Amino acid sequence: MKIDDAIDLFFQYLTVEKGVQKQTINAYANDLKQFFQVFKSKNTTDDLLVSDLTDFIKIQSKLKRANATILRRLSSTKHFYRFLEKEKILGDSVPKIDSPRAIKKLPVSLSVEEVEALLEAPDLEKNEGVRDRAMLEVMYSSGLRVSELIKLERGQINFVHGVVTIYGKGNKERRVPIGEFALEYLVKYIEEARIKNVGKNSKYVFLNRYGEVLSRQYFFKQVKKYAAYAGIKEEVSPHTLRHSFATHMLDNGAELRAVQEMLGHSNIATTQIYTHVSSKRILSAYDLYAKRK
Repeated sequence: MKIDDAIDLFFQYLTVEKGVQKQTINAYANDLKQFFQVFKSKNTTDDLLVSDLTDFIKIQSKLKRANATILRRLSSTKHFYRFLEKEKILGDSVPKIDSPRAIKKLPVSLSVEEVEALLEAPDLEKNEGVRDRAMLEVMYSSGLRVSELIKLERGQINFVHGVVTIYGKGNKERRVPIGEFALEYLVKYIEEARIKNVGKNSKYVFLNRYGEVLSRQYFFKQVKKYAAYAGIKEEVSPHTLRHSFATHMLDNGAELRAVQEMLGHSNIATTQIYTHVSSKRILSAYDLYAKRK
């Protein structure tokens, strides 16, 4: 089988059977492209050997690629090889390979005061500012991913009970509380600013002036702008608010499992990194955190 055909089959498997999102598929595609640029002579699956994986690590290390980059590319390629093995396309079994040790970088988390300054940065005299304040409030209040925030639909929000239903990675459903301030600014945006938008009948909550869903890149720029307005010196991205949500939850005594569920992490080890950032542990969980909300 040609390599391109095998990759297409792999992507169909990830999409249909595993429910992997397009963004993740694109990441796999980029990693496999990098892999097969190293092994340009391999045109069919008959040319593939499990030793390619260890050879790839050596080559990438010689090129002084970052450990995190090598790990990601290796992981993507191993998934591809294991798929070929599962489908009886690749005869050899894929062994356990010692990966280069990854250096985990602790996530950037803002102080409560910095978060307050960031949230207050948008100009509420403008429709755009009301929208952005609502987005920042929801992201910090509920710890959403950027993709979950910009694609949030009106039907996902329960204003009566203060809960938002999120469909995360792998289309997994979770329900997350929304704080009072976030609800307040959501209502303000929907009733005062969004209603003037040309796309007011759209199912999506957050829209640009043309009634279209905001792009990740646009929201990233907005957050950077507001961080500068707030005088925050750290490198800030939308994900920083998600990190801050998790850290402040743990600071106020939230159980690690509860934070894991709210963030939508499938593995608690992913959530545990925040225990290294969080320094203050007291007894109550979300209610204490929500005092600000």
